[in-house]
Amino acid sequence: MTSSRRRNDPAATSPAPQPTIAPFLLEWYDLHGRDLPWRRTLDPYRIWLSEVILQQTRVAQGMEYYLRFTERWPHVDALAAATQDEVLKLWQGLGYYSRARNLHAAAKRVAEFFGGEFPKELAAVRSLPGIGDYTAAAICSAAYDTPCAVVDGNVYRVLSRVFDLDVPIDTAAGRKAFARLAQSQLDTSQPGRYNQAIMDFGALQCTPAQPRCSDCPLAGRCLALAAGTIAERPAKQGRPKVSDRWFSYLHITCGDRTLLCRRDGRDIWQGLYEFPMIETEGPADLRTLATLPRFRELLGDEAWHLQRSIEMPRHQLSHRTIHATIHRISTPALMPAAEPLAVATDSLGDYAVPKLLERYLIKYQI
Repeated sequence: MTSSRRRNDPAATSPAPQPTIAPFLLEWYDLHGRDLPWRRTLDPYRIWLSEVILQQTRVAQGMEYYLRFTERWPHVDALAAATQDEVLKLWQGLGYYSRARNLHAAAKRVAEFFGGEFPKELAAVRSLPGIGDYTAAAICSAAYDTPCAVVDGNVYRVLSRVFDLDVPIDTAAGRKAFARLAQSQLDTSQPGRYNQAIMDFGALQCTPAQPRCSDCPLAGRCLALAAGTIAERPAKQGRPKVSDRWFSYLHITCGDRTLLCRRDGRDIWQGLYEFPMIETEGPADLRTLATLPRFRELLGDEAWHLQRSIEMPRHQLSHRTIHATIHRISTPALMPAAEPLAVATDSLGDYAVPKLLERYLIKYQI
């Protein structure tokens, strides 16, 4: 009865048996922890920036963006003074652009409501746009030694394996239970260092596939290793359904001008620029598109000329598969509805565009 409860309920591990896993993780971290620039500073702005960049991004890729951002905007006031277009352009290629929009919005709030000084209280940090429990805990523990545990994918994996927990991490109850367990394991005398240790341990040692169990300092305490359930941890309730979307882009040029639109609303790629686009419920050829109101609004009955139609490789987002075709069209004159969208073709590189279109522009040297 006791064994079953422990495996299915993280709360059953609190109070945790002594000693906690902290000493093992900290000793491992001394030997194997990564030397990263945001770990050499107590500046909350730079720690925050690294945390936002590394959400959904590998360290190897994120490092380049971190260095670009800190060189361009070395402190939070500088970022607040930038335009959203500037921020999105520098972010281009990282994906999940809501992170960049929230980063900019949070910097502006720090400048406006906190006098340009990054807040120190956990609740105040948590109140900033785009900052959730994990990011707030990471910032405050690393910059201010606030005794709060982080819980991210690496932490879920380590704790679920060490304690062999099959409670789903993608449920509200599971998230709350793991937060309590993580807090019970925290070394409150050095919370920032402990948090970095467990995250690195999950990233380098207790990896999703082929974890290094043979030389793991927690092998003798790992219940999942003993039970043979390593591959099943962490447990999840289910995966969201991936939907297909079909985009037909109209790459319309007129002389030295190209039509470009900014994506608004609450859809994907908000705030980025793209060619005029028609979304359909399935694949659509140019003959079908030419009958639709948006197409006629942009090209009308002018003597437009199709130069090329390019079917792009499928573009996979977290919950969507984008099927995109780009029709490159030249026209001798612009319709009234198209005129405000025209930008200088040689300035296209100044606009932040989705990765899908960036690949198109680079491949075809536009």
